Amino acid sequence: MEQQGKASTRAKDKYNAANYDQVKLWVKKGDRERIDAVAKQLDKSRNAFILEAIEEKIARECTEPPQE
Repeated sequence: MEQQGKASTRAKDKYNAANYDQVKLWVKKGDRERIDAVAKQLDKSRNAFILEAIEEKIARECTEPPQE
């Protein structure tokens, strides 16, 4: 039988699954490194940089709140 990970890892995975959605992003070769370099200059993680960029685009271009 395969050994499970540490209890703390299982707890984090369970929390993340319950509280976050995961979005897979495909970029051209080399773009990940470019994104990472800019994020590092801004002292942000890749994820934080991308989320901030998305939020800025939504704020700039959406005039009406999305319908849920």
